[in-house]
Amino acid sequence: MQRTRSFLFACLSILLAGKPLMAQKTATSTKQASVQPNIIFILTDDQRWDALGYAGNKLIHTPEMDKLARQGVYFKNAAVSTPICAASRATLLSGMYERSHRYSFTTGPIRDEYMETAYPKVLRDAGYYTGFFGKFGVKYKDKEKLFDVHDDYDRGPYPDRRGYYYKKIGNDTVHLTRYTGQQALDFLDKAPKDKPFCLSLSFSAPHAHDSAKDQYFWQKETDHLLASTEMPKADLSEDMYFNRLPKPVRDGFNRTRWYWRYDTPEKYQHSVKGYYRMISGIDLEIAKIRERLKATGQDQNTIIILMGDNGYFMGERQLAGKWLMYDNSIRVPLIIYDPRLNKHLDLDEMALNVDVPKTILDIAGVKAPTKWQGKSLYPLVKGTTKSLQRDTILIEHLWEFANIPPSEGIRTKDWKYFRYVNDKSTEELYSLKGDPKEIRNLAADPKYKKQLLALRKKNDELAQRFSDGNSAPPTNLTVDWTQTGGQKVLTEAATPFRWTTPSYAGKETSYQVLVSSSPEKSEQNLGDVWDSGQMKDKSAAGVSGEFANATTKAPSSPRVPLQANTDYFWKVRIWDKDNRVSEYSPTQLFKVTD
Repeated sequence: MQRTRSFLFACLSILLAGKPLMAQKTATSTKQASVQPNIIFILTDDQRWDALGYAGNKLIHTPEMDKLARQGVYFKNAAVSTPICAASRATLLSGMYERSHRYSFTTGPIRDEYMETAYPKVLRDAGYYTGFFGKFGVKYKDKEKLFDVHDDYDRGPYPDRRGYYYKKIGNDTVHLTRYTGQQALDFLDKAPKDKPFCLSLSFSAPHAHDSAKDQYFWQKETDHLLASTEMPKADLSEDMYFNRLPKPVRDGFNRTRWYWRYDTPEKYQHSVKGYYRMISGIDLEIAKIRERLKATGQDQNTIIILMGDNGYFMGERQLAGKWLMYDNSIRVPLIIYDPRLNKHLDLDEMALNVDVPKTILDIAGVKAPTKWQGKSLYPLVKGTTKSLQRDTILIEHLWEFANIPPSEGIRTKDWKYFRYVNDKSTEELYSLKGDPKEIRNLAADPKYKKQLLALRKKNDELAQRFSDGNSAPPTNLTVDWTQTGGQKVLTEAATPFRWTTPSYAGKETSYQVLVSSSPEKSEQNLGDVWDSGQMKDKSAAGVSGEFANATTKAPSSPRVPLQANTDYFWKVRIWDKDNRVSEYSPTQLFKVTD
């Protein structure tokens, strides 16, 4: 009996002794599960959605990107809201559509208010160690507010091969892709061990070096790829597809750069192979990064996001570059790999670049700024939800630049609608389900008028929803003939149009006045009576609260007589102190009397 009591006492002692150990293990396990993960966001430049082996491309060599897709979550229908690197990168940083941030190449710096809530700053404030290497692509002077370490560079100032070969590792001049990859490896080695990190890598490749005759330059390690392959001709490369394009597109940069890269068989072979080889070079660096993560024991707690900053034309429709609303231009690869989930998904959801910053913060367990306009993709990645509840996306390219017609539109799973901002009568409508290559424009087909009107209305609705007021139009439009001495003629020195400049502008630097013969023409932004073009406001009178004396001129008709007893319709937009363009004002009616 005594031995039995002793045995039971011993067992109880063991159980009681083990209880704290079990509790400790549980606490440790819970702590590990709640540890904020490391995040690596890899952005490539001009990599379109199908420039990826996993997307079905049999010509390109991207084994590491393909592995990320197989091991993680691949978004088959990912896109950018604006297909140009400057505006797309501003969206990725700010979490805002171009409709709001209005940043592009010829504007001043991005507004400070957007960068105060940029994803790297929010993460850094939350305790993350942040780093950036490569092409930042957005004018902003206070990067030290965003990153603990950073190095901002792009293709170099040399108009030849040296554009990609000017950086050094030790004494060796290396390709820019290798340089960025090495900076990533050094970051992983030096990052503090007592806090999570977010590393943003922005490769310049596979962007062409525009000033160079040969355009594309790649590492010797990828030189053998496609060496004995004859690249198939570009899809939709016959003259008929080019001739169907609107004249501003046929005359614009998309065509100009086609001559740089694709207009002869020799150029085409060189450019397409070079483009693919440069992407393969990035793939080599991703492999090294993953090897380093594994060697340092960080691989199981580091989430990798891979995305392209915009799509790309590779000779389709006899075009090059991006900028337009066709799928070639807006669709990009997007992969999110979370090693902690150990799951693979191919998703149909229309994910956007504007979603990425919110996704990064969601992964980190950090609350996103309320003004951000995207959605977190992480619930889809985790499988806690099956839908973004998004059936339509806004796509836009609003940069006012003479050689690229600005455009805007929307895309659903089955439909694409877009129009050109400076001539809204030029519309395109495609049934993607039956016409995925966007060949048959249905905009003028009466059978699809109902669909056209519905999508046009939705375009207007989303454009208004995703504008935060920093591009609001001028107000208080008036017509004052005393300013012209009573003349009923529009000339450079005498026009009657006045307005109040929006307060956000700070100072009006330019304006554009349209005078139309009908409300319909005005709604389509067609100044068929008078289109001043962008006019520099030399008087700088357009300060908030004051009327601007808009001394405009029409370059093609310096003296425009107006008919008596006739209704005219006018509107105006302005450029602010940093050359950001506003929306057009609502149309105003005026009548010329005897």
